Amino acid sequence: MIGALAASFDQLTDAAILRVLAKSLAITLLLTAGLAVLASYGASALFDHWVDTAPQDSTYQLAEGVLGALTAIAIFVFGFRLIAIPVISFFADDVVAAVEARHYPGAAMQARPVTLALSLRLALASVGRLLLFNLIALPCYIVLAVTGVGTVLLFGLVNALLLGRDLGEMVAVRHLDPAARASWLRATRLQRLILGGIATGLFLIPLINLIAPVIGAAMATHLFHARRERG
Repeated sequence: MIGALAASFDQLTDAAILRVLAKSLAITLLLTAGLAVLASYGASALFDHWVDTAPQDSTYQLAEGVLGALTAIAIFVFGFRLIAIPVISFFADDVVAAVEARHYPGAAMQARPVTLALSLRLALASVGRLLLFNLIALPCYIVLAVTGVGTVLLFGLVNALLLGRDLGEMVAVRHLDPAARASWLRATRLQRLILGGIATGLFLIPLINLIAPVIGAAMATHLFHARRERG
């Protein structure tokens, strides 16, 4: 897995990868910023509703502004992954194709193109799983919040599982039919968990998180083909 990570960073200078990175990053940042602004306004509106009997003095305005700013920052930090993976799903075929062309040319020639409809389905499924599983885990997050570390570890585990699934499937759809893809997903749970854990860690590093979706897709390509080559 370390070799896949190193090879993925090494290919960042490829023109095809840079094009995908520029497009996906611009769209992700735009959508995340829009979501952060909407959430900030929403938090301010709720604040006004909850404390509408308080005097509208400078302290009130400061508290409202701080709440809005913190909400926007939280959405930007935690919402980036929510938006980045579905966005990269639309461009994943270009990332995977570039990695395959350089490292696995034989497989690249046999790959099937991913349609827009399939990319959309994968993106919506990714968002749905992310929201559903984190909602299910929410009570545990709250219970473990008293320990601090427990919540972080569980959040990381849940999202590593989800991210490993998303990234692996981006590659598998180019080479496997639905039945074979389901079998591959079952057989690679541990490897994809490690992949998802590394990618989740990259999302937590400032600046590196901006390229994390592309790095994750490239790593998933190496994981997929390395396993196939081993038989």
